[in-house]
Amino acid sequence: MTVSQWADLNRKLSTESSSESGKWDTRRAEYQRGIMDAWNDPLVERTVVMTSSQVGKTEVINNTVGFIADQDPAPTLVMQPTVEMGETWSKDRLDPMIRDTACLRSKIADAKSRDSGNTILHKRFAGGHVTVVGTNAPSQLASRPCRYVLADEIDRYPVSSGGEGDPLALAIKRTNNFWNRKILLVSTPTIKGFSRIEQAFKESDQRYFFVPCPHCGERHVLRWGNVVWDKGEHLNPHFKCPECGGLYGDGQKNVAVSKGEWRATAPFRKTAGFHLNELYSPWRKLSEIVEDFLEAKPYPDRLQVWVNTSLGETWDGGGDNINEHELLERLEKYPAEVPAGGLYLVAGIDTQEDRLEVETIAFGGGEETWSIDYRVIYGDPLIKEGDPGSPWTQLTDHLRKGWRHESGVQMRIQSSAIDSGGSRTQSVYDYVKAHRGENIFAVKGQPGDNLPIVGQRLHKRTGKTKRNVDLFNVGVDNAKSIIMKRLKITEPGPGYCHFPVGRDIDYFRQLTSEKLVVTMVKGMPKRQWKKQDKARNEALDCRVYGFAAFYILNPAMDKVAYRLKLAKESLANVKPETVERQGAEDAKEKEPPMGQNPKSKPKRPRRSGGFVNSWRKS
Repeated sequence: MTVSQWADLNRKLSTESSSESGKWDTRRAEYQRGIMDAWNDPLVERTVVMTSSQVGKTEVINNTVGFIADQDPAPTLVMQPTVEMGETWSKDRLDPMIRDTACLRSKIADAKSRDSGNTILHKRFAGGHVTVVGTNAPSQLASRPCRYVLADEIDRYPVSSGGEGDPLALAIKRTNNFWNRKILLVSTPTIKGFSRIEQAFKESDQRYFFVPCPHCGERHVLRWGNVVWDKGEHLNPHFKCPECGGLYGDGQKNVAVSKGEWRATAPFRKTAGFHLNELYSPWRKLSEIVEDFLEAKPYPDRLQVWVNTSLGETWDGGGDNINEHELLERLEKYPAEVPAGGLYLVAGIDTQEDRLEVETIAFGGGEETWSIDYRVIYGDPLIKEGDPGSPWTQLTDHLRKGWRHESGVQMRIQSSAIDSGGSRTQSVYDYVKAHRGENIFAVKGQPGDNLPIVGQRLHKRTGKTKRNVDLFNVGVDNAKSIIMKRLKITEPGPGYCHFPVGRDIDYFRQLTSEKLVVTMVKGMPKRQWKKQDKARNEALDCRVYGFAAFYILNPAMDKVAYRLKLAKESLANVKPETVERQGAEDAKEKEPPMGQNPKSKPKRPRRSGGFVNSWRKS
């Protein structure tokens, strides 16, 4: 019995883990048959599946585990990128499959039953067990010998698990004592040249699924280059046969897939490799895939996700390095301090031992950005705000400053992120505590692959009062990659970066000061952002923190645009004489009362914190 025959005979799809619950039928996605049955080929030791999302790759793992427990029991290791993801898979996929598949229910006791000996991460059955591990728990990767290893999403594995080394190599080493071992590697690919699954696929016989054309009968691979659609509002996409040029839609494609076959394109060396993309999926319409592409196309970072998850291909961005002279040629004269497209102001602040550097950025729709201001505030950050020579006093004035929008509205900085790394950490914490409620956050750069730009909010208890400070970890490598991709966009629109006239070459040298280089870490290639010799990078750091400030609050830009529209309309209804009279009253208020020292500073008014504050005609 093969894995696909076992699934067709026994497997029941659970309601909470499948959109099509009920009896399993491999004919629903015929391409899964060859992948599953490679497990039963005595000549195949390793199966590699490089695939997109939405093609049922997780069910291939589920069915293989079920087949092992019922038909060919042995010690089995299932790997996930983290222990938490392993628990999720076990609870949401494995447990329902065991519950609803009769032959498994009789062999694997419920973890909740008394004396079952089973847990969420460890299931025992006669002749073997299934142990679920995460690559962030190195002690679990080198304990028991296993005949089978099933590794999911291997491109998300770290280079090293703690100090033990490559987690995938550690797991596979546990199979060395078994002459009949089997290894299954599954993943959506990531970056070209750094993808584990891409490298494993290259070492396989590289099989592709060929389907017959509904018109000429010639077999071909479903590729994105053979998808065509009309321009305009109604896309009406079709598949185009590369042999005869005939067009066909989703229904004919599904029939063709049911008659398809796997063909190897490279020599076989004990490894069967399979590549699949979303075009084969019976659960996705071609129109939906095209719409996803058109939405992602303007954004290089989103386009990368689409290429990885829809086409199942690695991303080759053509290099992430930018020339500073190309950016200098893009300077433009803004019609106002904040151009019309800028809807939301943020500030990114880098902390040095003798100064603060601040970039003010306006975000618009589609995360189009305008650099509004860049300044260096000299002074040791150890000097407290209010004391002579303190840079924090000037920073507060800057963050509370009003900026005139092209509509005539006065805008204020809505979110600020301050670097709290280095030797001035406590000073940053003190400043953030003193300005609670003003959306000023402490951030700390955290290098590493696959980290979000903004992590979870942390609460640091510091100082004598032990008051909490809002601290966010910032995935600097991810942020820099996105920024570099945005800088390469050459046409204004979503993701484009605008810069005002007056910026010098030194600013752009700092902005492009780091290059993406490849280093070998424990025998594995790793991409790292490295600063060039003697180059300064404060402008790049400020932009990273500016992006973090925007993502921390994550504003709904359509609502921001609507409030700005209302403010503009309200301003247009103010009569000129009213504005002049208000201006005269303001000037009178600025005159100190009789006997007051004109040089003494009045109390700073409390900031209201609204999106638009006290706009007036100039």
